[in-house]
Amino acid sequence: MTEQRLNGFPMGAKAMLVAIGLAMLAGCATRPSPDVLNPVHQPVHLPAHLNASLHSDKAAPSRVNVLAATNRSLDTARGGFGSTWADNLTYEQYAFSVPPDRKDTAITYPTSRPDPERQFAVIRRKQLARDAFVEEALRSTQSDGTVGIFVHGYNYSYQEALFRTAQIAADANIPGSPILFSWPSAAAVAGYVADRDAALSSRSDLDSLVRSLSASRKVKRIILFGHSMGGFLVMETVRQLKLQHRDDVIGKLAVILAAPDIDVDVFRSQLKDIGRMPIPISLLVSKDDRALVASSFIAGERARVGRLDIDDPVIREAALKERLRVIDITSIHASDGLGHDRYASLAKFGAQLASFESGRRSTAGDVGAYVFNAAGAAVASPFRLAGRVVGSQ
Repeated sequence: MTEQRLNGFPMGAKAMLVAIGLAMLAGCATRPSPDVLNPVHQPVHLPAHLNASLHSDKAAPSRVNVLAATNRSLDTARGGFGSTWADNLTYEQYAFSVPPDRKDTAITYPTSRPDPERQFAVIRRKQLARDAFVEEALRSTQSDGTVGIFVHGYNYSYQEALFRTAQIAADANIPGSPILFSWPSAAAVAGYVADRDAALSSRSDLDSLVRSLSASRKVKRIILFGHSMGGFLVMETVRQLKLQHRDDVIGKLAVILAAPDIDVDVFRSQLKDIGRMPIPISLLVSKDDRALVASSFIAGERARVGRLDIDDPVIREAALKERLRVIDITSIHASDGLGHDRYASLAKFGAQLASFESGRRSTAGDVGAYVFNAAGAAVASPFRLAGRVVGSQ
């Protein structure tokens, strides 16, 4: 008997989903509570061995700033945000202490006596009014007028998304303050359908945030980076802006979708409504993303955009036709055991990604299919169709 397969993977459906579910649960076994949002007193507690080496050559913790906008409801009892939907956006500003000499993208959350050599920690937290938030975002805009917004994916709590944004900002050495948009994910493995509804409900709030930033002449480019289901939310928001005839806003957007958890046919429909964007949409994909295998199964074995095969001539033709950059990031290290969190490891290549996302000339300036190699370069796939540069017909 021929072995039944799902999207190229051997399939004993229950066994596969149980294994993936257990892997996800294992990764969530030590999920942080909202307590990690409480600022630690400065100076951060230093272990004895670090006190003895303060004047040595050992690297000191660095500091990064993050702005956050969320439509989650406030958990007043614990000082965090939950998974229910709020009527209004809440705006916050954070400063983080980031441990030096980190070897990978793993985040060690603070304990009651934080160790700055090993643990991330909030050292300042402030709630802002909307106008103050926009002013702060404009103040920290990069020299070329670029501001970045990160939209997290399925199964994320507010604090997990916030600390992940800090890790990305630190590894990418981003000047200014990146912005997290946190939608009300249930932060539960079993919450996939609820998360999809929550993402859809968040379109207008993300739309509002993007328009608020775009209204300033100081902002020349908004990098809208969506991971997994966050990519679905990003595309729905861009589609909504297009239907509102806000081409002035869309003209400033550089959209990056990392491991996008979007049905291929839904994505095709979104592209049809959006049309060609001034800066081509970039898709960061990997054929071995097992989390997307699970979502495909849940959706009735329908293909997901995040698992597109750049060696498929149909995909290459579609990339050129739709003016997309489809970039295979399989060579980038994944720490979750599922191949779904490679985007976090990409942060150290932030300058290279930003250079072609902002429209500047580079090896990845063309639309089509590319391979992002371990050296941090997006190079044309050896199978890519020759071709049209950005802006050609």
